[in-house]
Amino acid sequence: MRASHIDPAADSVPRRTNPQPCPDLVWYAAYGSNMSLTRLRTYLRGGRPDGGALSVPGCRDSTDPIRSVPLLLPGVLYFATESRIWSGGRAFYDPRCPGAIAVHAHLLTTAQFSDIAAQEMYRAPGTSLDFTGITGSRPMTLGPGRYETVICAGSHDGYPVLTFTAPWRYRDLPGNPPAAAYLRCLAAGLRAAHRWSVSAVAGYLATRPGADRRWNPDAVGALLRADGI
Repeated sequence: MRASHIDPAADSVPRRTNPQPCPDLVWYAAYGSNMSLTRLRTYLRGGRPDGGALSVPGCRDSTDPIRSVPLLLPGVLYFATESRIWSGGRAFYDPRCPGAIAVHAHLLTTAQFSDIAAQEMYRAPGTSLDFTGITGSRPMTLGPGRYETVICAGSHDGYPVLTFTAPWRYRDLPGNPPAAAYLRCLAAGLRAAHRWSVSAVAGYLATRPGADRRWNPDAVGALLRADGI
């Protein structure tokens, strides 16, 4: 994976240590559309996101994150399967690959993270999960499909960094390029979190596995500039 568009000096990297049993707060490491706080609020409060095809019910606790910070995690962002919300490929995270993935980490309660995870799995929110014991080598498997594997990517400021993805490796299935609307949402999140230039964002997104089957940095850059992102 090429990571030349990522500036490690601008972001924090979580420590690769096994966290202590999860407290009531966790970092939700968003690497897809929920990097955007506007998009995340849809999952917190309920509703239908701009450009999306489905509505979500929201969380039991609809308050904003306590804090949001940019982080870099080891691994690769890739696009595969077909999104019911955006059409085109979904974003996934393979932590077992060399490279770096840019995330926007939101400090939430475990109940909020549980409810967001449930909505991403097309399940009803309302059940608080116990994330104690999750480590980088021991994920929590809630099902066989996309976004049904919860992993811990380390810790930051004393709280575990959690996210959800699919159980497969990025080379296990064909890539699928993301839709333009989905790319715009990811780009807005990257710009807000990491303060990258349009060129850096375009270069990063266009070169991820799956996206590179359709997009190139010039095409993504033109898309973002046309929308004023």
